[in-house]
Amino acid sequence: MKRVIIAIDSFKGCLTSLEAGEAAAKGIKSIDPLCNTIVIPIADGGEGLLDVLVTATQGKYISVSAHGPLMETIETHYGISGDGKTAIIEMAAVNGLPLVPSDQRNPMLTTTFGTGELIKDALERGCRDFIIGIGGSATNDAGLGMLQALGYRFLDKAGHTLGTGGQMMIEVADIDSSHIHPALKEAHFTVACDVHNPFFGAEGAAYIFAHQKGADDEMIQKLDAGMQSLAQVIEKITGKDISNDSGAGAAGGMGGGLLAFLNAQLKPGMELVLEATHFREKIKGASLIITGEGKADRQTAMGKVPYGILKEARKEQIPVIVLAGSIEDVPTLNKAGFKGVFSITPHPITLEKAMEPAFARENISSLVSQLYSFVTSFD
Repeated sequence: MKRVIIAIDSFKGCLTSLEAGEAAAKGIKSIDPLCNTIVIPIADGGEGLLDVLVTATQGKYISVSAHGPLMETIETHYGISGDGKTAIIEMAAVNGLPLVPSDQRNPMLTTTFGTGELIKDALERGCRDFIIGIGGSATNDAGLGMLQALGYRFLDKAGHTLGTGGQMMIEVADIDSSHIHPALKEAHFTVACDVHNPFFGAEGAAYIFAHQKGADDEMIQKLDAGMQSLAQVIEKITGKDISNDSGAGAAGGMGGGLLAFLNAQLKPGMELVLEATHFREKIKGASLIITGEGKADRQTAMGKVPYGILKEARKEQIPVIVLAGSIEDVPTLNKAGFKGVFSITPHPITLEKAMEPAFARENISSLVSQLYSFVTSFD
């Protein structure tokens, strides 16, 4: 076996995609130092997207101060591609749910303002192309906070400028775009979006996602009513009806705000990453692909990262094996087309021990060395 592709999703809370991939490559090299191992950091539209795309584009990180979900000032970062043209923003890094203490989570108050500040900073550094991952938000403000940071003003019936948070949506009667950042007219936005929910309604942003962001039943009803009202105002002002657009309800309606005001293109995160990493070209001629994630189960075969890898591998008739910290529904995974599914955990241990980065790295290396030795013994 001369060429092996390693594209493992992050083991959340334990190893990044790159760290897991390098551990697997180490296992192969311990058996066959001459094997051409190619590690491709991989992610979908959620956690890890920023790191993967900065690595893939040989980019850099930009550290900035911005406003968090409750308008507190925080230190955060985004990426710029190696050619300096594309900004890579993971909105969860500035307006994500983990940034809000559990007893303060309230989507009536949380805002996407900080995401807009990152966009503005990148615009002023000369970026005109944007890739934005919108998974893991703490917000349900339809992206209005983001737009406020870019110069949009949202006005009530009396013409007064509104504040921030999901609570403002129901009050929006008019939109002033006369002071938006001038560079926006030259900018293009691609959004990693892995949900298909509409803007409002029973399957919309508020009813499906707001509870996990701290909303009670009354808040959810108010948020949904606000989104219905806002959609009508947006259609009146922009001529765009985003009510039922697939993905408009993503990130508390931020998907809809990006569609309506920034003419964004929403794409599945996995598809976006495969394109950015030139994955399809890199796997040609490979003998084996090793992928994986923290937990492999029936959801893995329903569109998670390993399944996205499998679909591309099938086109080239390359076998794919999966590594995971825990495994369920192996027959389902085999039926989906994976040639093997293997746990990196060598024996029963506590979750805390399994999540230790050094322990996980060693387990990946050891397992892959055994698998590679076995597979190549038939060459």
